Parts: sequence; C-alpha cells; structure tokens
Amino acid sequence: MLIGISPLMSPELLAVLYRMGHGDEIVLADAHFPGDSFNTRVIRADGLPIDAMLEAVLPLFALDTYVDDPLVMMQPVPGDELDPAVEARYRAVIDCHAPETPSIARMERFAFYERARQAFAVVMTGETAKYGNIILKKGVTPLE
Repeated sequence: MLIGISPLMSPELLAVLYRMGHGDEIVLADAHFPGDSFNTRVIRADGLPIDAMLEAVLPLFALDTYVDDPLVMMQPVPGDELDPAVEARYRAVIDCHAPETPSIARMERFAFYERARQAFAVVMTGETAKYGNIILKKGVTPLE
C-alpha cells in the first residue's frame, strides 16, 4: 500500500499508467469485453466496477485537453438501448477530478474494437453494465 494511491490500483496498473505518454489510450473494459482478443497488454481488475477504477485512476492521470474527445464509450447496436445511469456514474467521478472535460463521445462498436487494438492497454474490470467500456486518452501531466 502507498499513501495517496487507491488500494484498487494494482502494481501492474500503476506501472502501465506511468509508462503511458501523452496521447496514449487505456480502455477500462467491462467484464464482457474480449480484452485478450484485442490487445496484448491486459490488466485484470476483476470484481471492480468502472466508476471505482475511474476514482482510482483519475487522480493520477491527466486527460488530454488537446483533443475534442478524450473520453469515448461504445454506441449501442441497433435494437439495444443504453442505460443512462452508467454514463451518469462515470461522469460523476470525472466531474470530481476533471470537471472541464468535454462530454463522453460515442463510437460505433467495431470502430471501438479497432481503437481498443491500438490502445496502450486494456483493464478488464468486473463492470457488468452493458456498454460499460470507456477509453481514456492521457494528456500532459501538469507540473506542480
């Protein structure tokens, strides 16, 4: 355990966040996401919901302010509906740590998968909400 770092933050995740550069992306994936099929760097955070992971990550991670959409979630496929409470949970955490962040963008399912292939890493969580995946684009870490 480290002072000031969430106990939800595994050593592997902390190392990955540290290694990421400006513009790199990380996927916080729901429990249904085929992480190992889309990325070679997969970190397990089984049992943890994504809003809790956001709470652990965002104090350590600057979101990219040079792009229009530093946060992206998957659009529902035709015939499916989104549960607005999922995005609201995420947004509540984001607003605590990065209130100036633009709205969460939505991306078509297969485009989202392709972006996950290009991501720096995928964190497999225990989130069970349908369409619960979110991509975060890392920004420049501010100097104190």
